Amino acid sequence: MTSSAALHNVFVYGSLLADEVVRVLLKRVPDSFPAVLPGYHRFSIKGRVYPAILPVENKQVVGKVLVGISAPELHILDVFEDVEYVRDPVEVYREDNLEKILAYAYVWGNKSDPNLYGEWDFEEWKQIHMNDFVNMTVGFKEELEQPEFKTRVENNRSLPLPAWMLFDLVMKNPLPGVSSCCFFSEK
Repeated sequence: MTSSAALHNVFVYGSLLADEVVRVLLKRVPDSFPAVLPGYHRFSIKGRVYPAILPVENKQVVGKVLVGISAPELHILDVFEDVEYVRDPVEVYREDNLEKILAYAYVWGNKSDPNLYGEWDFEEWKQIHMNDFVNMTVGFKEELEQPEFKTRVENNRSLPLPAWMLFDLVMKNPLPGVSSCCFFSEK
């Protein structure tokens, strides 16, 4: 098997569009290119700052393909996306020349989720949530590198909560009059 056979393409469409988030997770920013995923829609999720995609006829999702993702990096992305998403093979098209490319995409697992609505906006996310999300990602990566790391499901909501779980909880249930920035500090 050649080394290139072990590398993967991953279509990203939400928080992983931000190089800052990818750099924290993978300790590098892989090569990428703009791409379109036909037959899907990018939804906002009530109480969450990240999006979900599901198959929807006559829709498309604009994103990018991360190229050359190794098996260990793919595992990091799997754990980051957790059990709410399913890594599915999809066909995307390069925006520049419409070449068809096979890639993985993280598709929302609950196809009938009543919390999905509208269209998620990356530019709005960058302005409002990116800094806190990058801080949460740093906490996630630190937890991931610990030998006792457990996914959200394995943790079964036991305390103390890892920083990345706390971020998700706070973003779903903000306290009135308290900014989420108060829960995270710069190192």
